[in-house]
Amino acid sequence: MKKIVIMGATSGIGEHVAESLAATGWRVGVAGRKVDRMKALKEMFPDSIEWEAIDITKSEAPRKLLSLIRKIGGMDIYFHVAGIGFFDPKLDIQREVDTAETNVVGFTRMIDTAFHYFRNVGKGHIAIISSVAGTKGIGEIAAYSASKRYQQNYIEALEQLSRMHGLKIAFTDIRPGWVRTPLLDPDRKYPMTMKEGEVVPMIVKALKKRTRIAVIDRRWAAAVFFWRLIPGRLWVKIPVTLSKPAEKPSEAAMAVEQAAD
Repeated sequence: MKKIVIMGATSGIGEHVAESLAATGWRVGVAGRKVDRMKALKEMFPDSIEWEAIDITKSEAPRKLLSLIRKIGGMDIYFHVAGIGFFDPKLDIQREVDTAETNVVGFTRMIDTAFHYFRNVGKGHIAIISSVAGTKGIGEIAAYSASKRYQQNYIEALEQLSRMHGLKIAFTDIRPGWVRTPLLDPDRKYPMTMKEGEVVPMIVKALKKRTRIAVIDRRWAAAVFFWRLIPGRLWVKIPVTLSKPAEKPSEAAMAVEQAAD
């Protein structure tokens, strides 16, 4: 029986991946801040799911992660979905700092904990949800796009470190485009938006195959390919607009393709 811990499993993609794997016999540890959602998942799959309330921005988060690992009897895969993102063209300082605290500091705290655990047990698999936004710096989501580039580079560095020390740790970086999650601003229209029901099977497939980098979906893979060809000096001159108001302009938080937790 495969054992996975999903950090950020109380809404959106993380929750639906947890449901999908639990339904097929996996032992799933779910973590996040929304206790009611985790209790509901436990009620749905009482023999497959255990949960732990974890805020990745808090110093006690690693201890709680290890507690959850014990509850499910070990861990084969650590899947990091937790993160936040804001549509922030006005560059609100608190929003930018909050994004960095969660997507950079909190991310590092939990990924390092998982890495140390797998190093101690001799093998494992670390998977993350990053984003196509990590391909280039994007002005309207500056902190978000920068934090996703950090995540991509960080697990690349850990993969190198793992190989240097002869560790049997696999890494998967899943990079979706815009997914219509509950946190996506309903008052805005986004290009090439995907539904969770379309995305989750592709994510589960990437996890099972241990795909190193999975850009979801093909349209976004093509877009990312061409983004990479644009020189930085030209990119910064392009007025990249991620969305447009539907009926009522909104400054609501934009969770670009993942649930906050």
